[in-house]
Amino acid sequence: MKGYVLKRVLYLIPTLIGASLLIFFLYSLVPGNFIDADPNLTAERKAELYALYGFDQPVLKRYFIWMGNLLQGDLGYSLQFQRPVVEVLGNYLWSSFFVALASLILTWAIALVVGVVSATRQYSLFDSLATVLVFAGMATPSFFLGLILIKFLAVDLGWFPAGGMITTGSNHTGWAYIKDVGQHMILPVLVLTMLGIGGLARYFRTNMLEVIRQDFVRTARAKGLKEKTVVYKHALRNALLPAITLFAFELPALFSGAIITEQIFNWPGIGAIYMQAFTVRDYPLLMGFTMFIALLTVMSNLLADLLYGVADPRVRLK
Repeated sequence: MKGYVLKRVLYLIPTLIGASLLIFFLYSLVPGNFIDADPNLTAERKAELYALYGFDQPVLKRYFIWMGNLLQGDLGYSLQFQRPVVEVLGNYLWSSFFVALASLILTWAIALVVGVVSATRQYSLFDSLATVLVFAGMATPSFFLGLILIKFLAVDLGWFPAGGMITTGSNHTGWAYIKDVGQHMILPVLVLTMLGIGGLARYFRTNMLEVIRQDFVRTARAKGLKEKTVVYKHALRNALLPAITLFAFELPALFSGAIITEQIFNWPGIGAIYMQAFTVRDYPLLMGFTMFIALLTVMSNLLADLLYGVADPRVRLK
């Protein structure tokens, strides 16, 4: 086990080096930058800023400087915010994380229940209704769903705030602040949950249908076990094994933000900031954040392999 983990960790090094090369040189090939995008700067001032931020250096030299800073935990300097990228990400990542985490928990809980019940009651009224609702949710654009919820739940009924993270002009602290943020989170979380349930519920349903038709399930029923025990103790445990990999890959999504949803609800998350960085060509912020997501992706891949080996005794990690 230790040898396997060490081997996989060593494999991560060339993967991350390749990712850093791809990220840096792709952004370097894009014409223009934050300095060029500012029409108020004179040619002399642009030349000064080019020299200050190292844009006048050869691309290969700039890559090694960027990598050297990266190894020290320095993701660069955001030209848009005039602050280190680490500080910018720290200010906006967590607001996206809490929304994504809440929607992830709700999505998996609801999708698991819907998928299992649909599989055990195949072709029933519940299965047919769930299938219609699932495909309707998958086909609905996030911006349309968000605007509909704002119209009915925020504007017409006034149940929830229409946007933002806190009430404008409020000075809440402690539990009052947490309550205020929680109320503003409800609509974004609801949108992300409704959009994510569909595909995941179909995934659980398909896995359950495959498992309940296998020989060990028939053997369990032949032994006289109760149907609930057969379904939830034997079949469900095996049906959830492939979902471990899927769940591990949700880790980067927790920090990547929901760009469209955050824009609709004016939520100050990293997704909205990422889009702003594209607009003004703040490449240091874009590269730093993309590299951060690449690191989370390879780490989640390692975590998925380890969890699969722990959960399934048939898998031997060597």
